[in-house]
Amino acid sequence: MFKKVLIAEDHQSSNYSVQKAVEDLNIPDADYVYYCDHALTWLKNALRDDNPYEVLITDLSFEDDHSVQKLTNGTDLIKEARAIQPDLKVIVFSGESRPSIIDDLFKVHGIDGYVRKARHDADHLKEALQAVYNGKYYQPSDVKKAIRDKNAYEFTTVDIAIVSLLYQGELQKNIPDHLKRRNIKPSSLSSVEKRLNLMKETLGFTKNEQLAVYCKEKGLI
Repeated sequence: MFKKVLIAEDHQSSNYSVQKAVEDLNIPDADYVYYCDHALTWLKNALRDDNPYEVLITDLSFEDDHSVQKLTNGTDLIKEARAIQPDLKVIVFSGESRPSIIDDLFKVHGIDGYVRKARHDADHLKEALQAVYNGKYYQPSDVKKAIRDKNAYEFTTVDIAIVSLLYQGELQKNIPDHLKRRNIKPSSLSSVEKRLNLMKETLGFTKNEQLAVYCKEKGLI
């Protein structure tokens, strides 16, 4: 099992789950910091002393308490940490539930594990640490399913037309008229709303803007 772990987490209740996982696995050297800037400094100091951390466990969101910080979120911390220590293992421990965000953490930022803050999260953290230690990636089953559903979603011609109009800045209420002029059916406002809600729910978005940007980035529009 890992011997040296750094935890970046600003909530005491969440810290308890991490502490329990660390204690149950008998990890002897675990340090806790509340700010991303501090976490990066500790990582640098450990490298300087030739005693590097093996794993970084970090949240994604950190509350602003008026203490000026250069790094304000876990994603930025992961980028900077990997820049100075490419072989550092990273486990994200967050309340984020959107499949698109979680999927990008693995594909874009190369994290090794993701644990969502929820019931039994201490147990999932232990599973994550054990899996990552054994050279595997870790995602709880519900996260895996959500990501599979996201990647399995098939956009219809109507979906693409609706999202394209949104990306071009068209208001949702005006989209039916555009669809009718193109002879695209169904084109009622209720149908447009249903398609948008289905896409957002499946892909884990809450706003039309997020959906439009996602589709543009994926080359769908």
